[in-house]
Amino acid sequence: MAHQNDPQVIRRLLTEHGRWAVVGLSNNPRRAAVGVSLFLKDRLGMEIVPVSLKGDDVHGQQGYTRLADVPGTIDVVDCFVNSSRVGAVVDQAIAVGAKAVWLQLGVIDEDAARRAAEAGLDVVMDTCPAMEAPALGL
Repeated sequence: MAHQNDPQVIRRLLTEHGRWAVVGLSNNPRRAAVGVSLFLKDRLGMEIVPVSLKGDDVHGQQGYTRLADVPGTIDVVDCFVNSSRVGAVVDQAIAVGAKAVWLQLGVIDEDAARRAAEAGLDVVMDTCPAMEAPALGL
């Protein structure tokens, strides 16, 4: 059965202050993660933790190369990675005790979504917070 996004989960994730680990966030201004993470930080008041292969510091926040290296609690793992690679990121999110995974627009992995849901994480897939927030009037 295909994953269906729950509008209540989307609203809660976008309105409750949270710590978002943004996987795929680097200093490359051509990447969508830069603008979306800034939207999350400045418009919605979320704490941003950059996670990328290089571990770039972004938006004045310390970067990390792996979710396992991020100290403290992670509320949402926002996945800006290719669908073929997102399953590994979701498994890492489960392993570090994240509360939710958000697979960005175009990022689809039904098996990974199922694993996350079975592990008790909230799952949002194939959409973007910067699209959902205005639709909710945020």
